[in-house]
Amino acid sequence: MAASKSGGFGETIRTVIYAVLIAFAVRTFLYEPFNIPSGSMMPTLLEGDYLFVSKFSYGYSRHTVAFGMPLFDGRVFADEPERGDVVVFKLPSDPSTDYIKRLIGLPGDEVQMVEGILHINGEPVPRRRLEDFVATDRNGRTVRVTRYLETLPGGREHEILEQTDTGFLDRTEVFAVPEGHYFFMGDNRDRSQDSRVPGVVGFVPAENLVGRAEFLWFSLEAGTSFWEVWNWPTAIRFGRLFEGID
Repeated sequence: MAASKSGGFGETIRTVIYAVLIAFAVRTFLYEPFNIPSGSMMPTLLEGDYLFVSKFSYGYSRHTVAFGMPLFDGRVFADEPERGDVVVFKLPSDPSTDYIKRLIGLPGDEVQMVEGILHINGEPVPRRRLEDFVATDRNGRTVRVTRYLETLPGGREHEILEQTDTGFLDRTEVFAVPEGHYFFMGDNRDRSQDSRVPGVVGFVPAENLVGRAEFLWFSLEAGTSFWEVWNWPTAIRFGRLFEGID
């Protein structure tokens, strides 16, 4: 009887160790879940979205290792991201913080905002007016924001929001992206702290890339905690479940 109990305890320990190792491997080499805490990527991503990020998209660095374990420096099996990718990266000024933005500028590019229009290498990026984006804020009020379809060099399209073309971030200097770095912006252009703010984000080193946002696996109305399961029936955004991220 004692031997049976001892064996059972040992089996439990082994099962826990295996589970931890599997979780570590999946989160390091395959996929990691993230949630969206703000509206800086609206309309593509909403506050309360939960998504999976592929760790293998751009190779591996110490920032892709699960639980932040600094096992090595540099980047292995590196693959270049594409302009327009939605990327999770470690904030250069605070590597403990994850950011998610859209990749706008590649190494060697010059990026500038001129009266609300994105310019890349001196050329304005085309945008086409769409119907206003309509959302409900945390106070239950209906909010309408001007929405455009922006077409990046290479033909990749995505939606952006612009509340005004004369805001602080709508007129910038020319940002020359250095080698080994990238320039990111939020799709909610007037409500995004991104590479246009050098002291906070600025240029992002390739090593800081965590992975590419792939698809939503869950979505709750803003202000609803994931653990508040009693609110799920009315808070789940069923239309966003398992959507791909463009």
